Amino acid sequence: SEDPSVTLFREYLRIDTVHPKPDYDAAVRFLERIGTDLGLACQKVEVCQGRVVLILTWQGTNPRLRSVLLNSHTDVVPVFEEHWTYPPFEAVKDSQGNIYARGAQDMKCVSIQYLEAIRRLKAEGKCFSRTIHLTFVPDEEVGGHKGMEMFVQRPEFRALNVGFALDEGLASPSDTFSVFYGERSPWWIKVKCVGSPGHGSRFISNTAAEKLHKVINSFLAFRESEKQRLKSDSSLTLGDVTSLNLTMLEGGVSFNVVPSEMAASFDIRIPPTVDLKAFEEQVAAWCRGAGDGVSYEFHQKYMDQHVTSTEESDPWWKAFSGVCRDMKLQLKLEIFPAATDSRYIRAVRHPAIGFSPMNRTPVLLHDHNEFLNEQVFLRGIDIYARLLPALASVPPLPTEA
Repeated sequence: SEDPSVTLFREYLRIDTVHPKPDYDAAVRFLERIGTDLGLACQKVEVCQGRVVLILTWQGTNPRLRSVLLNSHTDVVPVFEEHWTYPPFEAVKDSQGNIYARGAQDMKCVSIQYLEAIRRLKAEGKCFSRTIHLTFVPDEEVGGHKGMEMFVQRPEFRALNVGFALDEGLASPSDTFSVFYGERSPWWIKVKCVGSPGHGSRFISNTAAEKLHKVINSFLAFRESEKQRLKSDSSLTLGDVTSLNLTMLEGGVSFNVVPSEMAASFDIRIPPTVDLKAFEEQVAAWCRGAGDGVSYEFHQKYMDQHVTSTEESDPWWKAFSGVCRDMKLQLKLEIFPAATDSRYIRAVRHPAIGFSPMNRTPVLLHDHNEFLNEQVFLRGIDIYARLLPALASVPPLPTEA
């Protein structure tokens, strides 16, 4: 009695694509099988050894028009099985219809919803002027550096002639649906402090630890101010403020030795409203204020701050939001608080919206007991079956005339 779309979703969830050794080959075979069954053209692009992007294509009646890209990633994050009620790769469905599995929300649901919406539209004999491409990419959960970041620089991506992209969003515990039009820039900074070494019994002057203490105080004072700003202004979401966390400490050789060098690493996520040059100047000032011998280096420094238009005058947004209004979906526009592959798509100047149609659902991506209710999943197919015709039927733009 189970809906075949739900059965397919659970089959996908059982494919173990967890890091550090995701079974990408099995995932690609599974998705390619569905694509062939739907009559979609299939292409595989190996962006680097062992990392394949699968492209499924539903050709439009006017291939010269820019296409609609439906992106999803195939990998999932690790699990701590002892904290799960059900085995995380068995896709158990309980009596309430909740399907428990790693990837249920992030984001194997969306992959199958795309495909099942296309199945429905093709069965109804529909066709559209714009081509629809589906891309299934690896390694998003480890930064996308061997996935979408490389793919957008390749001729195979440029040949897709992308006009507008959909990618993942987040679940929403309320009635509203979260829609993400931009992302914060992730900066990973390591601050090194060099000072005078000596015996642990003495009051050594100018130590690395004293300097590091000043650095940490400056960074965490800023963290507290941003935390309070978010708390005091109900109009702000997490994506509107800069988050900063101390994530690693290094240094020391022995209990009785004052070390000559210590380091602290910080994970910082900066919204697109912040001047990145000015923010780095602030970081430099914090380091200078801690004394001589203090330096910093970036292990990640993402600088692109492009956001996607949500003005009704924009034809892509007008098509997206119009369907949502017709379906009486309440939207909440946000900056994504973390990072997705959408940032690479926007960086090459293509508009992208992050949207996972999961309302009335607790946010459980990367959490224990990740689940999605089958009725929420099926409702998502209904939503995409309305969105795709609208997007793929956007009239020719002035640049396409």
